[in-house]
Amino acid sequence: MFKTVLLIEKALSDADVELVTTLHGEEEVAFVVLMQPRGKQDELLRSLDDVALGHLDRAVHERDDHGDQATVASESLQHSLRHLRQGGAQADGEVVSGSPLDHLKEVVERTGADEVLVLTSPHFVEEFFHRDWASRARHKVGVPVLKLFASES
Repeated sequence: MFKTVLLIEKALSDADVELVTTLHGEEEVAFVVLMQPRGKQDELLRSLDDVALGHLDRAVHERDDHGDQATVASESLQHSLRHLRQGGAQADGEVVSGSPLDHLKEVVERTGADEVLVLTSPHFVEEFFHRDWASRARHKVGVPVLKLFASES
């Protein structure tokens, strides 16, 4: 069985589940999902990304759509785990509470993961400066790291 740590920022859509569950063909995959919500500290970068993508309405009206970040993260994680399991995958997960990269490294070591998948929306500013999660994780976790773009739905 292939063990994958999946780092996400928002709940998985049906398209996201199909993408990550079919990457290894017929091989069985067990996922450990780490929910890393983008917090208040990322508002400026999100606004710049929105401008770069042409989403001016989002850049002007940056907001917390869903209230309490901890509650949203937990609900998004549970939603994602349900969808992965319905898609036939084994899935467990947790919300990242401390340093995301340290937490990721600890989970990779604890679970003996074969790879890390970072499923994220495009973050042009962070990617340009190689400060996105995938670029930073490649230097820290000791297993292959693949960055995929989440669906917009």
